[in-house]
Amino acid sequence: MLKLNVLNLEGKPVGEIELAAEVFGIEVNKQAIFDAVVMQRASLRQGTHDVKNRREVRGGGRKPWRQKGTGRARQGSIRSPQWRGGGIVFGPTPRSYAYKLNRKVRRLALKSALSQKVLDGAMLVINHLEFAAPKTKDFIKVMDALKLENKTMFVVSADEEFDNAFLSLRNLPNVMLLSVDGLNVYDISNADVLVFTEAAAKYAGEVLA
Repeated sequence: MLKLNVLNLEGKPVGEIELAAEVFGIEVNKQAIFDAVVMQRASLRQGTHDVKNRREVRGGGRKPWRQKGTGRARQGSIRSPQWRGGGIVFGPTPRSYAYKLNRKVRRLALKSALSQKVLDGAMLVINHLEFAAPKTKDFIKVMDALKLENKTMFVVSADEEFDNAFLSLRNLPNVMLLSVDGLNVYDISNADVLVFTEAAAKYAGEVLA
Protein backbone atom coordinates (compact mmCIF):
# COMPACT_ATOMS: atom_id res chain seq x y z
CA MET A 1 0.00 0.00 0.00
CA LEU A 2 1.10 3.55 -0.70
CA LYS A 3 1.13 6.03 2.13
CA LEU A 4 0.95 9.81 1.85
CA ASN A 5 0.73 12.48 4.49
CA VAL A 6 -2.63 14.20 4.85
CA LEU A 7 -2.18 17.97 5.11
CA ASN A 8 -4.54 20.60 6.43
CA LEU A 9 -5.19 23.91 4.70
CA GLU A 10 -2.22 25.40 6.51
CA GLY A 11 0.12 22.85 4.93
CA LYS A 12 0.76 20.93 8.14
CA PRO A 13 0.56 17.11 8.39
CA VAL A 14 -2.49 15.92 10.32
CA GLY A 15 -2.37 12.22 9.51
CA GLU A 16 -1.66 9.58 6.88
CA ILE A 17 -3.67 7.91 4.15
CA GLU A 18 -3.13 4.56 2.47
CA LEU A 19 -3.73 4.81 -1.26
CA ALA A 20 -4.95 1.82 -3.24
CA ALA A 21 -1.88 0.39 -4.97
CA GLU A 22 -4.00 -1.00 -7.84
CA VAL A 23 -5.05 2.58 -8.69
CA PHE A 24 -2.18 4.84 -7.60
CA GLY A 25 0.71 2.39 -7.82
CA ILE A 26 0.44 0.42 -11.05
CA GLU A 27 3.10 0.16 -13.74
CA VAL A 28 2.54 3.19 -15.94
CA ASN A 29 1.33 2.45 -19.47
CA LYS A 30 2.37 5.51 -21.47
CA GLN A 31 0.75 4.28 -24.67
CA ALA A 32 -2.65 4.10 -22.95
CA ILE A 33 -2.18 7.64 -21.61
CA PHE A 34 -1.25 8.88 -25.08
CA ASP A 35 -4.23 7.19 -26.71
CA ALA A 36 -6.62 8.62 -24.11
CA VAL A 37 -5.28 12.17 -24.49
CA VAL A 38 -5.51 12.02 -28.30
CA MET A 39 -9.09 10.73 -28.02
CA GLN A 40 -10.10 13.56 -25.66
CA ARG A 41 -8.48 16.24 -27.78
CA ALA A 42 -10.19 14.85 -30.88
CA SER A 43 -13.54 14.93 -29.09
CA LEU A 44 -12.99 18.60 -28.21
CA ARG A 45 -12.74 19.61 -31.87
CA GLN A 46 -15.78 21.53 -33.08
CA GLY A 47 -15.67 20.13 -36.61
CA THR A 48 -17.63 23.12 -37.98
CA HIS A 49 -15.29 23.68 -40.94
CA ASP A 50 -17.12 23.86 -44.26
CA VAL A 51 -16.42 24.80 -47.88
CA LYS A 52 -18.79 25.31 -50.79
CA ASN A 53 -18.81 22.66 -53.44
CA ARG A 54 -19.81 23.13 -57.08
CA ARG A 55 -23.49 22.91 -56.22
CA GLU A 56 -23.34 25.56 -53.50
CA VAL A 57 -21.31 28.38 -55.09
CA ARG A 58 -23.13 31.28 -56.68
CA GLY A 59 -23.45 31.55 -60.44
CA GLY A 60 -22.45 29.24 -63.27
CA GLY A 61 -25.92 28.42 -64.48
CA ARG A 62 -25.15 29.10 -68.14
CA LYS A 63 -22.66 27.29 -70.35
CA PRO A 64 -19.89 29.88 -70.98
CA TRP A 65 -19.47 29.07 -74.68
CA ARG A 66 -20.72 26.54 -77.18
CA GLN A 67 -19.42 23.00 -77.13
CA LYS A 68 -17.59 22.98 -80.48
CA GLY A 69 -15.95 25.31 -82.92
CA THR A 70 -14.22 27.80 -80.60
CA GLY A 71 -10.88 26.07 -80.34
CA ARG A 72 -11.12 26.18 -76.60
CA ALA A 73 -11.66 23.32 -74.19
CA ARG A 74 -15.29 22.45 -73.56
CA GLN A 75 -16.74 23.96 -70.40
CA GLY A 76 -20.13 23.48 -68.81
CA SER A 77 -19.94 26.11 -66.06
CA ILE A 78 -17.73 28.94 -64.86
CA ARG A 79 -18.11 27.51 -61.36
CA SER A 80 -16.35 24.23 -62.14
CA PRO A 81 -13.50 23.49 -59.72
CA GLN A 82 -10.77 24.58 -62.15
CA TRP A 83 -12.24 28.09 -62.45
CA ARG A 84 -11.45 30.96 -60.14
CA GLY A 85 -14.42 31.22 -57.79
CA GLY A 86 -15.47 27.69 -58.59
CA GLY A 87 -16.51 24.98 -56.17
CA ILE A 88 -14.00 23.16 -53.97
CA VAL A 89 -13.39 19.47 -54.61
CA PHE A 90 -13.21 17.14 -51.58
CA GLY A 91 -13.05 20.05 -49.14
CA PRO A 92 -13.82 19.73 -45.42
CA THR A 93 -17.45 19.57 -44.35
CA PRO A 94 -18.97 19.57 -40.84
CA ARG A 95 -18.21 16.34 -39.02
CA SER A 96 -17.57 14.94 -35.57
CA TYR A 97 -14.03 13.86 -34.73
CA ALA A 98 -15.11 12.00 -31.59
CA TYR A 99 -14.37 8.32 -31.19
CA LYS A 100 -14.17 5.88 -28.28
CA LEU A 101 -11.52 3.73 -26.71
CA ASN A 102 -12.24 0.39 -25.11
CA ARG A 103 -13.35 0.67 -21.50
CA LYS A 104 -10.36 -1.32 -20.24
CA VAL A 105 -7.95 0.98 -22.05
CA ARG A 106 -9.67 4.07 -20.63
CA ARG A 107 -9.44 2.73 -17.08
CA LEU A 108 -5.82 1.69 -17.58
CA ALA A 109 -4.98 5.16 -18.89
CA LEU A 110 -6.67 6.86 -15.92
CA LYS A 111 -4.88 4.69 -13.37
CA SER A 112 -1.59 5.11 -15.22
CA ALA A 113 -1.95 8.89 -15.18
CA LEU A 114 -2.66 8.88 -11.43
CA SER A 115 0.24 6.51 -10.77
CA GLN A 116 2.58 8.73 -12.78
CA LYS A 117 1.70 11.71 -10.59
CA VAL A 118 2.46 9.69 -7.46
CA LEU A 119 5.79 8.55 -8.94
CA ASP A 120 6.67 12.14 -9.81
CA GLY A 121 5.81 13.34 -6.31
CA ALA A 122 3.19 15.62 -7.84
CA MET A 123 0.22 14.51 -5.76
CA LEU A 124 -0.91 15.90 -2.40
CA VAL A 125 -3.75 14.87 -0.11
CA ILE A 126 -5.55 17.40 2.11
CA ASN A 127 -8.13 16.69 4.79
CA HIS A 128 -10.82 18.91 3.26
CA LEU A 129 -11.41 21.93 1.05
CA GLU A 130 -14.12 23.76 2.97
CA PHE A 131 -14.28 27.54 3.25
CA ALA A 132 -16.58 29.60 5.43
CA ALA A 133 -17.11 32.12 2.61
CA PRO A 134 -16.02 32.52 -1.01
CA LYS A 135 -12.82 34.57 -0.79
CA THR A 136 -10.04 34.42 -3.35
CA LYS A 137 -7.54 35.83 -0.83
CA ASP A 138 -8.20 32.90 1.49
CA PHE A 139 -7.64 30.43 -1.33
CA ILE A 140 -4.36 32.13 -2.27
CA LYS A 141 -3.23 31.66 1.35
CA VAL A 142 -3.97 27.95 1.02
CA MET A 143 -2.00 27.78 -2.24
CA ASP A 144 0.96 29.49 -0.56
CA ALA A 145 0.77 27.18 2.48
CA LEU A 146 0.80 24.11 0.21
CA LYS A 147 3.58 25.66 -1.91
CA LEU A 148 1.57 25.42 -5.12
CA GLU A 149 2.77 27.66 -7.93
CA ASN A 150 2.20 25.88 -11.24
CA LYS A 151 -0.88 24.34 -12.85
CA THR A 152 -2.87 22.77 -10.05
CA MET A 153 -5.98 20.62 -10.09
CA PHE A 154 -8.00 20.09 -6.92
CA VAL A 155 -10.08 16.90 -6.81
CA VAL A 156 -13.02 16.64 -4.42
CA SER A 157 -15.73 14.14 -3.67
CA ALA A 158 -19.27 14.96 -4.78
CA ASP A 159 -20.67 14.69 -1.26
CA GLU A 160 -18.23 17.25 0.16
CA GLU A 161 -18.93 20.94 0.67
CA PHE A 162 -16.82 22.70 -1.94
CA ASP A 163 -19.05 25.45 -3.37
CA ASN A 164 -17.17 28.25 -1.59
CA ALA A 165 -13.85 26.76 -2.66
CA PHE A 166 -14.95 26.73 -6.29
CA LEU A 167 -16.12 30.35 -6.11
CA SER A 168 -12.82 31.30 -4.48
CA LEU A 169 -10.56 29.75 -7.13
CA ARG A 170 -12.42 30.38 -10.36
CA ASN A 171 -10.65 33.72 -10.97
CA LEU A 172 -7.20 32.26 -10.39
CA PRO A 173 -5.16 31.30 -13.47
CA ASN A 174 -3.87 27.74 -13.79
CA VAL A 175 -6.11 26.44 -10.99
CA MET A 176 -9.11 24.19 -11.48
CA LEU A 177 -11.43 22.08 -9.37
CA LEU A 178 -12.91 18.79 -10.46
CA SER A 179 -15.18 16.22 -8.89
CA VAL A 180 -13.60 12.78 -8.60
CA ASP A 181 -16.39 11.44 -10.82
CA GLY A 182 -15.14 13.71 -13.61
CA LEU A 183 -11.50 12.62 -13.47
CA ASN A 184 -9.99 12.32 -16.92
CA VAL A 185 -6.57 11.64 -18.35
CA TYR A 186 -6.21 14.92 -20.22
CA ASP A 187 -6.78 17.15 -17.17
CA ILE A 188 -4.57 14.96 -14.97
CA SER A 189 -1.73 15.07 -17.50
CA ASN A 190 -2.18 18.79 -18.07
CA ALA A 191 -1.85 19.62 -14.36
CA ASP A 192 1.56 19.93 -12.74
CA VAL A 193 0.20 19.03 -9.31
CA LEU A 194 -2.87 17.05 -8.19
CA VAL A 195 -4.42 17.88 -4.83
CA PHE A 196 -6.95 15.29 -3.63
CA THR A 197 -9.13 15.67 -0.61
CA GLU A 198 -8.96 12.66 1.68
CA ALA A 199 -12.51 11.64 0.79
CA ALA A 200 -11.82 11.93 -2.96
CA ALA A 201 -8.66 9.82 -2.73
CA LYS A 202 -10.51 7.05 -0.88
CA TYR A 203 -13.41 7.16 -3.33
CA ALA A 204 -11.09 6.97 -6.36
CA GLY A 205 -9.31 3.97 -4.83
CA GLU A 206 -12.62 2.16 -4.32
CA VAL A 207 -14.21 2.95 -7.68
CA LEU A 208 -11.20 2.47 -9.98
CA ALA A 209 -9.75 -0.59 -8.27
